[in-house]
Amino acid sequence: MELVLSLRQAGITSPSVTSTMENIPRELFVPQAFKEQAYKDVTLPIGHHQTLSQPAVVGLMTECLNLDDRKKVLEVGTGSGYQTAVLSCLCRRVYTIERHGSLLEEAERRFEYLRLHNITS
Repeated sequence: MELVLSLRQAGITSPSVTSTMENIPRELFVPQAFKEQAYKDVTLPIGHHQTLSQPAVVGLMTECLNLDDRKKVLEVGTGSGYQTAVLSCLCRRVYTIERHGSLLEEAERRFEYLRLHNITS
């Protein structure tokens, strides 16, 4: 509920975006040391000098795309895979690239665990 409130406070009005973000378990995409902060509207480190964007930023970027089940998305910078997972629930296919192999491998395991099969990395 904290996540949805922070999204609404950030001006995100799309029910599909807020519902999707509420249903994707963000704690799966956060390092163990930051699990308690997973749903706070803060940026979190994920290793390799990379960060997981704060939920409001993810929501705003996603809402601006006006996605539907006919659209395909190219994402540059998979990171932990959270944004990728959100996008995959709102569009036909996500193509994502990541320069850090270990981040990509971890993200791919998360996609498999969540049964997100419309992601190509």
